[in-house]
Amino acid sequence: MTRWEPNMETKVLTAHVPLPLAEKVDQIAARLERSRGWIVKQALTAWIDQEEERRRLTLEALADVDAGRVIEHHAVQAWADSLDSDKPLPLPL
Repeated sequence: MTRWEPNMETKVLTAHVPLPLAEKVDQIAARLERSRGWIVKQALTAWIDQEEERRRLTLEALADVDAGRVIEHHAVQAWADSLDSDKPLPLPL
């Protein structure tokens, strides 16, 4: 995770956002007594962190599939179907 630091080089990015979203950014900035740019940096950093984690988890899952560590669809379906019953099945492993 890369956090913005005051001495880092910066680059201006321009994005068109819907007015309601821009207004929310302004409201949050005012409430937190922070700049609009600070709010956008925080949001962008959080989103990038989330996307990087999603990619890491996807690659991990694909490695599990390649290694044969999978659960058969019918076992998962039977377990899911049982969740609404009085006697749900144990989680398939």
